[in-house]
Amino acid sequence: MTIRPNTLEEIREALSAANSRGEKIERVELGALNRILEYSPEDMTVSVEAGIILSELQRHLAFRGQWLPIDPPRREHLTVDALLSGNLSGPRRFGCGTIRDYLIGLKIVLSDGRLIKTGGKVVKNVAGYDLGKLFVGSRGTLGVMVEATFKLKPIPEVETFVEASFDSIEMADDFLIKVLDSELTPVVLDLHNLGNSRSNPLKKHTVVLGFAGMREDVAYQVELAKEIGAGDESSLDHESRFWDFSPGKLPARVSVLPSRLAQAVGDLGEREYVARAGNGLVWHWGKPAAERADLPFELFERVKLAFDPNRIFPEIFL
Repeated sequence: MTIRPNTLEEIREALSAANSRGEKIERVELGALNRILEYSPEDMTVSVEAGIILSELQRHLAFRGQWLPIDPPRREHLTVDALLSGNLSGPRRFGCGTIRDYLIGLKIVLSDGRLIKTGGKVVKNVAGYDLGKLFVGSRGTLGVMVEATFKLKPIPEVETFVEASFDSIEMADDFLIKVLDSELTPVVLDLHNLGNSRSNPLKKHTVVLGFAGMREDVAYQVELAKEIGAGDESSLDHESRFWDFSPGKLPARVSVLPSRLAQAVGDLGEREYVARAGNGLVWHWGKPAAERADLPFELFERVKLAFDPNRIFPEIFL
């Protein structure tokens, strides 16, 4: 069953009815709930309905020189609900963090139609349990996030990218260690093997560094990067090319400690990949890794039963 509500009350009524019948909800489409509810540029906060498209929200905020510091792929079609449900992020994750770092308030409709709230509309808010951390990344298995409040940041004055390419993953890993041990403070620290074009994708292992902020500070960072070997101009073109390779499909993901990134990339063989080198996330086109046996499946099940005892929402998957 798919629900396409036009109002918050319609969501609550539909879920309550489905819950009483034990009817499965495969999907909730929130496209009609796409308003900016409250925007306070002075306080640098914004409250939105979860059906709003992320790129549209960013365009609105840009008029006042602000943005929500999150840059997941395919954001031209990504709703805030999908962003939160998947805990999605992009190359600026290394310097900006994840969406959890900017979420300060949330409204959620549970399986029985009840509306619950967590957080508030101001940055310094410690009221109630921090359920946001539970629901962000829950992939629609626990409830429907219908409204969200975020803290914002000013758009950086300037942003610049440089890169360095290597013939082996070991050489690239040595360079990454050098970057992390230096005075550099990149916003982006990516590693990929896409080369310069789709016609010759598996060229070398390339480290991309991105710096953002005041013009003088970025210029200083770029000079430091050149001194340790990252002197070539770059961009985030690798990111768009990787995600546009198979529209509508998702690549497989490997999550490791940053110190084990080189090993994880080496295990991929010649598969195309893009890695958040500073965070240990590797996206690749290929067969997903086997399910990990050490995950707390019993805890997942207890949380699922607490919020969705009749199991009308999708089951937990990883």
